Amino acid sequence: MPQISQIAATYASQIFWLLITFGILYFGIGKMMVPRVTGVMDLRERQIAEDLAIAERTRAEATTTEAAWQAEMDAARAAAQAEVVAAKSRAAQSTEAQLRTFDEQLNERIAHHDLAIGNAKAAAMVKVQDIAAETVQELVAKVAGMTVSPEVAHAAVRQELHNV
Repeated sequence: MPQISQIAATYASQIFWLLITFGILYFGIGKMMVPRVTGVMDLRERQIAEDLAIAERTRAEATTTEAAWQAEMDAARAAAQAEVVAAKSRAAQSTEAQLRTFDEQLNERIAHHDLAIGNAKAAAMVKVQDIAAETVQELVAKVAGMTVSPEVAHAAVRQELHNV
């Protein structure tokens, strides 16, 4: 069969050109394109690794900054609490001092008024004794018809007041 002999010759040249094309494509892709793609992928992986490292450093810095800020806030809170306690203490001392001053002033006024009342009471008693002595003089003069000296009338009134 003559066709079979043609097949071998036809296919042989096609197989030859297929192998040459395949070899060119294999070496072209393998030696030119694959290294470029691999280089781009390596570059991308390095960039991602660098970005992750930067993000990790930034996160660590942020954590450190947050911890420092938290420590400062705690210190500020403690200082504010101490200031509040000190202010309360000062206010209590001031109030206590004012109360003591007020109590002292009140006691002074009470003592002054007690003295004034005592003086007024003594003055009133003297006037009552004077009035009583005058009344005794008048009663003795009207009832007995005698004159009694003011000293004797005062002595009699004092004697009666002491007996009561």
